[in-house]
Amino acid sequence: MKPVVLFLCTGNSARSQMAEALLRLEAGDKFDVHSAGTNPQGINPLTVAVLEELGIDASRQRSKHVSEYMATLHPTFVIIVCDRANRECPTTWPGAFTWLVWSFDDHAAIEGAREERLAGFRAIRDQIHARIKSWLSSLAE
Repeated sequence: MKPVVLFLCTGNSARSQMAEALLRLEAGDKFDVHSAGTNPQGINPLTVAVLEELGIDASRQRSKHVSEYMATLHPTFVIIVCDRANRECPTTWPGAFTWLVWSFDDHAAIEGAREERLAGFRAIRDQIHARIKSWLSSLAE
């Protein structure tokens, strides 16, 4: 049975969705990967766009509330990717062995022209991708 990873953020519209897709890209054969939010907002179209640039089709992913998983998912790793969710999420999870906080800036709050916003989404995507690769390397040691 694969270890279960649950990424949590507030809106489940960008950072946690990116983390879910990127971990699947890097090690989906080794993990059962999910994401959720404390206040789901639907997936931001810019999230889908910047993932598509890496060849990832996130168009079928959907925003989920953390409560959808509370009684049914027993994650090995719970990884919170934003400060607000870190304050709002439950501090324990039945069966969770490892609780991590990876705080990334809220790029969904970036204002400006589409290209400026895309640049912000790309920057966070790349930070999340690098963090996932680093985490996977640390697990392999």
